[in-house]
Amino acid sequence: MPIIDVHGHWGPWPFHMDVGDVALNLELMDRYGIDVQVVSASEAVMLDAEAGNAALAEVLAAHPRLYGYAVVNPNRLDGAADELRGRLASGRFLGAKIHTTYPGVPIGSPRMAEAFDLLDELGVPLLLHTWGPDVALLPGLLATRPRLRVIVGHAGGDAWREAAHAAASCDRLYLEHCRTVADAGRIGYARAAGVPIERFLFGTDSTLIDPCVALGVVRDAGFTGEELERVLWRNAAELFGLAEPFGSAGAG
Repeated sequence: MPIIDVHGHWGPWPFHMDVGDVALNLELMDRYGIDVQVVSASEAVMLDAEAGNAALAEVLAAHPRLYGYAVVNPNRLDGAADELRGRLASGRFLGAKIHTTYPGVPIGSPRMAEAFDLLDELGVPLLLHTWGPDVALLPGLLATRPRLRVIVGHAGGDAWREAAHAAASCDRLYLEHCRTVADAGRIGYARAAGVPIERFLFGTDSTLIDPCVALGVVRDAGFTGEELERVLWRNAAELFGLAEPFGSAGAG
């Protein structure tokens, strides 16, 4: 069965780990049978969005199993629309990413609202780093932005219950549950809250976290074979407009 990882990273981080080389992305993808990984550049997330996106573009051109998110910094929206259009036009970037912690822009802030307006206009999927109860604000923000579809990165983190209810009330919110602490029952809670199977995605947080953690969470969720197919690849393929075949493990 194909696997599409919708939450990956490329590039070094200022942590005590050696995770910067694209060879590690590919090694972990091969180890766990991940066909495609959608990544953002760590430089773009933490330091300089445009420079990091540019560096990632070179990596993507050389490695067809990787696709990209163009990072948008809500503090620096001047020129962000043109930057994002240019990246998307290459065919190697599939959407945008916004981190809330590094730029210091919470979900409910005016600057985030401006960034959401921009992304709604462009109509591209957004991977949004979420951690905390402000994830509950997302349905209200999307209510007036009909083209915006948001992948709720980490499914709210420690606020996974709030994220579940938010996704159940808004058909343009998608949950992906990667995080360092694999709390039991998160996916089951979201399903009981009413989140349909079509809005669960698979993400790993690789290379910061070994994909085995996310795969274990999916294994323990009790999905049927058809549901597993949806979660591991079909939902992502539909969201991003990816056509089969996606490639094979070991290629690229």
